[in-house]
Amino acid sequence: MIRSALLLALLAAAPLTHAAAPDLTTVSERSGFQATGRYDEVVKLCAAFAKAYPKEVKCVEFGRTPEDRPMLALIATRTGAFTAQAASKKGLPVTLIQGGIHAGEIDGKDAGFLALREVLENRLAKGALDKQVLVFVPVFNVDGHERFQQWNRPNQRGPVEMGWRTTAQNFNLNRDYVKADAPEMQAMLALVNAWDPLTYVDLHVTDGAKFQHDVSIQVEPVNSADPELRKAGLALRDKVIADITKQGSTPQSYYMSFAKTDDPQSGFVDAVSDPRFSTGYFPLRNRMAMLVETHSWKDYPTRVRITHNSVISVLEQVAKNGKQWQVAAAAADARAARLAGTPVALTYKTTDKTKMVDFNGYEYTRTPSDVSGILMTRYDESRPQVWRVPLREEIVADLEVAAPRAGYIVPAAHAAMVAAKLKQHAIEFRKLDKALDRVDTETFRADKATFGTKSFESHQRLTVEGSWKLEPRSVGKGALFVPIAQPKARLVMAMLEPQAPDSLLAWGMFNNAFEPKEYMEEYVAEEVAREQMAADPAVAAEFKRRVESDPAFAKSAHARLEFFARRHASWDERLNLYPVMRTNVAP
Repeated sequence: MIRSALLLALLAAAPLTHAAAPDLTTVSERSGFQATGRYDEVVKLCAAFAKAYPKEVKCVEFGRTPEDRPMLALIATRTGAFTAQAASKKGLPVTLIQGGIHAGEIDGKDAGFLALREVLENRLAKGALDKQVLVFVPVFNVDGHERFQQWNRPNQRGPVEMGWRTTAQNFNLNRDYVKADAPEMQAMLALVNAWDPLTYVDLHVTDGAKFQHDVSIQVEPVNSADPELRKAGLALRDKVIADITKQGSTPQSYYMSFAKTDDPQSGFVDAVSDPRFSTGYFPLRNRMAMLVETHSWKDYPTRVRITHNSVISVLEQVAKNGKQWQVAAAAADARAARLAGTPVALTYKTTDKTKMVDFNGYEYTRTPSDVSGILMTRYDESRPQVWRVPLREEIVADLEVAAPRAGYIVPAAHAAMVAAKLKQHAIEFRKLDKALDRVDTETFRADKATFGTKSFESHQRLTVEGSWKLEPRSVGKGALFVPIAQPKARLVMAMLEPQAPDSLLAWGMFNNAFEPKEYMEEYVAEEVAREQMAADPAVAAEFKRRVESDPAFAKSAHARLEFFARRHASWDERLNLYPVMRTNVAP
């Protein structure tokens, strides 16, 4: 009787324990990971976690979206460091894990909540929160998340409904890290500036072909930025890959997109992302960024499980190695502050060096389509097949530019715009309180300026060809001086070097400087031409030589008249002059 009573008591107690669990479970978990919840669930769970674990979790709002929704983060730690200042004072590594930057790819939200609950319950990653602060952002693109319906991702298996890729303002946040146009990105950068995460984990779902591999794990710096810090990035990548492989995944360390669209035999090309992307941006701050890309053709339960396992692995690895990685990051900060005068890579390229690899795919056919007329690949997922395909993974520096010896000078006319952008990234600068006459500077004049033919992320992009040359120029009061001797020196160069792929110039923020505004009518230019040739035989001889040797010049009335207009006092000497200078001496 005593045993029966005890058994009944245990059975009676079990439902009570189970009944409490849904307070911290997601719609997704309760649906068997077939569905995902709306954003009001994030709001409720954020508060519920903080209530259930008041000594371990705080729920904070770090921004508002254009549609006035709260941007929420859960701060989880067992160290008591619930502010960035406290974490810094205690020397704790910070791990920022972010889901839903593309809100249709929402695995990270559901996986993150599940992982956090299990860590708090001491079921997984035991002790991890004793050695770090986790900043978990369940959904970055909140407004996009609420553009909620079926088939927003037609090339993805589950959940039943999901959000949208871009924000309410149609920004793709994973193109916005440097230019920071979106209010959401500005809020995220403020969060990053405050907490200075050692590791930033960006949770995605890739699309593309059908194959057996289930996830890509990419980390930078591994091929880019500070050479010594790459050792830490490689260790993080390899340890996470090893962990999730033991749990049944088949990860790759490169983005699994074919070199040629829809052609499996073209193989794969590894690459370094530009800093508009998370994995291109954070290495410029001497911090590690991980891109987790589950494969869209795996079902939602599988993808959430893999994302969950990746999150747990990151927390475990930071707990084990975070202190030494912090030391490595601090050393990279110090090295960055000494980059003056040394070559710095602004872009990277993949060489043609190829190796053949075995890749787990499916049998497929490639036949002409009677709809599109192109070759189409059709996969048979019932017939696994190992593909022998080329992989190009050797990455080297491409465009390299020597860092200025002192820094950059931004004239007062452009200071407000540039200062606002620098502040968004917590970059050091100061405003000059007096004018400077005939400063020895380097200036960049474009020999060729090419505007983009269509809008990209709301900008008309610009590319320039040219070089820096010594030229003394006067600098007015109110100009900015941006020193190169600072930890974010690489980010400074990425923003202010005109030929960097995500510089402020490249994003079209100085387009006016490359647009001719003043002009000379043809009849005036004709008179000026004759006056110049009559006054200077050398000009006449040079004009004659150009006409005879350059057919394109000879055929263009505009080019012929501009030859003389450029020599006239009315010519705008600032045209094609990049309105940022470099200096070897701090003003």
